[in-house]
Amino acid sequence: MNQRRSFTPEFKTRVVLEVLTTLKSVAQVCRDYDLKEQVVTRWKAEFLERAPMLFASNQQREVDQARIADLERLVGRLTMELEIAKKVSQLLDSRGTRNGR
Repeated sequence: MNQRRSFTPEFKTRVVLEVLTTLKSVAQVCRDYDLKEQVVTRWKAEFLERAPMLFASNQQREVDQARIADLERLVGRLTMELEIAKKVSQLLDSRGTRNGR
Protein backbone atom coordinates (compact mmCIF):
# COMPACT_ATOMS: atom_id res chain seq x y z
CA MET A 1 0.00 0.00 0.00
CA ASN A 2 1.37 3.42 -0.93
CA GLN A 3 1.96 5.79 1.92
CA ARG A 4 1.72 9.48 1.33
CA ARG A 5 5.00 11.28 1.68
CA SER A 6 5.11 14.44 3.68
CA PHE A 7 7.56 17.25 3.10
CA THR A 8 8.80 19.92 5.44
CA PRO A 9 8.14 23.56 4.64
CA GLU A 10 11.90 24.03 4.27
CA PHE A 11 12.09 21.33 1.61
CA LYS A 12 9.13 22.77 -0.29
CA THR A 13 10.73 26.21 -0.19
CA ARG A 14 14.03 24.86 -1.45
CA VAL A 15 12.35 23.08 -4.37
CA VAL A 16 10.26 26.12 -5.33
CA LEU A 17 13.23 28.46 -5.11
CA GLU A 18 15.21 26.08 -7.27
CA VAL A 19 12.48 26.23 -9.91
CA LEU A 20 12.30 30.03 -9.71
CA THR A 21 16.01 30.84 -9.57
CA THR A 22 17.74 28.29 -11.77
CA LEU A 23 17.67 27.46 -15.41
CA LYS A 24 16.17 24.07 -14.61
CA SER A 25 12.65 23.37 -15.72
CA VAL A 26 9.92 22.13 -13.40
CA ALA A 27 10.24 18.73 -15.08
CA GLN A 28 13.98 18.56 -14.34
CA VAL A 29 13.50 19.54 -10.70
CA CYS A 30 10.77 16.90 -10.42
CA ARG A 31 13.12 14.24 -11.76
CA ASP A 32 15.90 15.37 -9.40
CA TYR A 33 13.67 15.08 -6.33
CA ASP A 34 11.35 12.28 -7.53
CA LEU A 35 8.26 14.47 -7.34
CA LYS A 36 5.18 14.83 -9.49
CA GLU A 37 4.93 17.95 -11.60
CA GLN A 38 1.48 18.72 -10.19
CA VAL A 39 2.88 18.84 -6.68
CA VAL A 40 5.69 21.23 -7.53
CA THR A 41 3.34 23.42 -9.56
CA ARG A 42 0.95 23.61 -6.61
CA TRP A 43 3.80 24.48 -4.21
CA LYS A 44 5.01 27.18 -6.59
CA ALA A 45 1.53 28.72 -6.93
CA GLU A 46 1.05 28.70 -3.15
CA PHE A 47 4.48 30.24 -2.64
CA LEU A 48 3.83 33.03 -5.12
CA GLU A 49 0.34 33.66 -3.71
CA ARG A 50 1.65 34.07 -0.16
CA ALA A 51 4.85 35.97 -0.99
CA PRO A 52 3.22 39.44 -0.74
CA MET A 53 2.32 38.70 2.89
CA LEU A 54 6.01 38.75 3.74
CA PHE A 55 6.16 42.39 2.76
CA ALA A 56 2.88 43.48 4.31
CA SER A 57 3.25 46.55 6.47
CA ASN A 58 3.33 46.27 10.24
CA GLN A 59 0.24 48.46 10.31
CA GLN A 60 -1.73 45.88 8.33
CA ARG A 61 -0.52 43.11 10.63
CA GLU A 62 -1.59 45.14 13.67
CA VAL A 63 -5.03 45.68 12.14
CA ASP A 64 -5.30 41.94 11.47
CA GLN A 65 -4.19 41.09 15.01
CA ALA A 66 -6.72 43.54 16.48
CA ARG A 67 -9.47 41.96 14.37
CA ILE A 68 -8.48 38.49 15.56
CA ALA A 69 -8.52 39.66 19.19
CA ASP A 70 -12.00 41.19 18.73
CA LEU A 71 -13.30 37.96 17.20
CA GLU A 72 -11.79 35.88 20.01
CA ARG A 73 -13.50 38.11 22.59
CA LEU A 74 -16.79 37.74 20.73
CA VAL A 75 -16.45 33.94 20.70
CA GLY A 76 -15.74 34.00 24.44
CA ARG A 77 -18.76 36.17 25.17
CA LEU A 78 -21.05 34.04 23.03
CA THR A 79 -19.77 30.89 24.71
CA MET A 80 -20.57 32.36 28.13
CA GLU A 81 -24.05 33.41 26.97
CA LEU A 82 -24.70 29.91 25.66
CA GLU A 83 -23.62 28.34 28.95
CA ILE A 84 -25.90 30.71 30.88
CA ALA A 85 -28.82 29.92 28.57
CA LYS A 86 -28.25 26.17 29.07
CA LYS A 87 -28.26 26.58 32.87
CA VAL A 88 -31.42 28.69 32.81
CA SER A 89 -33.08 26.12 30.56
CA GLN A 90 -32.13 23.32 32.96
CA LEU A 91 -33.45 25.30 35.94
CA LEU A 92 -36.75 25.99 34.20
CA ASP A 93 -37.11 22.34 33.19
CA SER A 94 -36.44 21.09 36.72
CA ARG A 95 -38.82 23.67 38.21
CA GLY A 96 -41.61 22.49 35.93
CA THR A 97 -41.22 18.86 36.98
CA ARG A 98 -41.35 19.71 40.71
CA ASN A 99 -44.68 21.54 40.41
CA GLY A 100 -46.31 18.50 38.90
CA ARG A 101 -46.53 19.80 35.38
